[in-house]
This record gives sequence, C-alpha cells and structure tokens, in this order.
Amino acid sequence: MSGAHKSFLERTARQRIADLLDSDSFSEILPPAERHFSPHLPVLGQPVAFDDGIVIGSGLLSGAKVLIAAQEPAFMGGSVGEIHGAKLTGLLERAVQQRPAAVLLLLDTGGVRLHEANAGLIAISEIQRAVFEVRHAGIPVIVLIGGSNGCYGGIGIVAKCCDHMIISEEGRLSVSGPEVIEAAKGVEEFDARDRALVWRTMGGKHRYLMGDADLIVPDDIAAFRDAAISLLGASRPLALESITQEHQALQSRMQRFSACADATQIWQELGVADAKNVPLAEIPEFLEMSAHVRREEHA
Repeated sequence: MSGAHKSFLERTARQRIADLLDSDSFSEILPPAERHFSPHLPVLGQPVAFDDGIVIGSGLLSGAKVLIAAQEPAFMGGSVGEIHGAKLTGLLERAVQQRPAAVLLLLDTGGVRLHEANAGLIAISEIQRAVFEVRHAGIPVIVLIGGSNGCYGGIGIVAKCCDHMIISEEGRLSVSGPEVIEAAKGVEEFDARDRALVWRTMGGKHRYLMGDADLIVPDDIAAFRDAAISLLGASRPLALESITQEHQALQSRMQRFSACADATQIWQELGVADAKNVPLAEIPEFLEMSAHVRREEHA
C-alpha cells in the first residue's frame, strides 16, 4: 500500500480488498471467471454479475492470514441473493476449518435482494448461524462499514452479531432504511430526504456514541486497515452471560432515551459537550468530544 489517501467510500469491492490487505496477498475464491451468479435474475430479465455482487477469498493483514468478503456496492446496491449469500456462508464455514486470525466483512448493502427475497432471507439466516459458529471457535469476525449503501436489512442484524465493528462517519447502520421507515410510518415520522437526519440517526458517529461500533475512522482505507490490525485475534466470548448483559444494556438504552426526539438530544443526555456540533466535527475532534462518554458508558 502507498501512503496516499484512498477513500473507502469511493472504491469498488476489489479495490477495497487490495488496498486493505498486504500487497498482492489476496487470493479470490469463486472469481468471476467461474461464473457463479444468481439463477433467479435472468428469469426476471435482470442483469447478472458473474460474482453475484460479492468478492470472497483469503489474504494477509500485517502478515496474519485472514479470510475476507466485500460486497460490491455498484451491483444492485450490494443486495443479498441466493448465490451472494451462499458465498458468504461458505467463507465463514471455511474459517472454522482453516482458523485464520480473523474474518473481515466489508459490508455495503441495502439488504436482501427483492428479486429473490425468499432465497435472500434464507441466506441471511445461514450467514448469521455461520457467524456464531466462527465466533464459537474463537475466531474474531470484524465488520467494516463505510460504503455508499450503508448496512441495512438482515445484514445489519448480522453486523451486530459479529465481534467487532469499524465504521466511518459516512457509514450507516440500521435494520430498516430511511425510505422503508418513511413508507411504513409516514414522512412525519421520518423524512428520508433529510440527509442530515439520516446521518444523525444511522450514521457512524451516532453508532459509535451508542456503543454499536467499536472504532470510528476517517474515510481512508489506511485508517480502516490500521483499525482492523488492532483487532486481530481479539475475539469476544459468545456465552449466555454476555448476551444477557447486552440485552440488559439495550433495555436500559430504551428507557434512558425513549423521550428523545432526535439524536442530538441523545448526545446531550450522554453528556457530549456542544452536541449540536457533532455532525460538523472532524474525526479527531469528535473522538476528543466523545472520549469521556465512551469511558463512562463502557466502564
């Protein structure tokens, strides 16, 4: 890798992998030449991608062997279909056998592919089960979110089932996307056209302050790489006690912030100084503003 700044947001799945891993170390599994694509899309008259919108394989990260998957944002919004999901599940199953230092998931998706919704939903359940099997084996699953599609739908749930999450300010995480919420509840409840509202509610800074993301980094692949290296080998226990604690924390969160109408009110409740300026702060300044919050919330 060169020292030049490279935007994670603006790059393709393969470019992200190439720049994240050690130089020339990536070996792709089921590349486009093998033509594994969705059998459902041609029936519906839709275009296909010979990798079905996801790149999987193995490589080195600071000399440590990792398995890696990256969703292609330019193909159907990184959506999950039958083959797409099967490739991701297969990669996770391979991790249990090969025991790499980590599995890296570069998630950039609007969720399940509507053209093959049933197959996509089944795939989500298989991916989630495979994530738990990898974690049970003591192998950390690290999620990186910083793409144009965000991380929505069933994959948003999968992301929170993993050991660690690295996110950029530009990244977004939620189960339901802005347009879905507006369609279901009305524009009065959530205006999907209000991009500032979307990022305040679902964006990287909010997810970091709420404890959903472990690390927040600038939109720079080198920053994502350094953050991922820092988490190699750092698995979290997958036990009833830890899950119970997380459920208790979620219940406490709902009680504490239920009266807040906007994320800025939540930030104020958390004790963030000058909370209204959080969206404008650069990442170093934001980390300084939020340092005491993270210490208190996760002590």
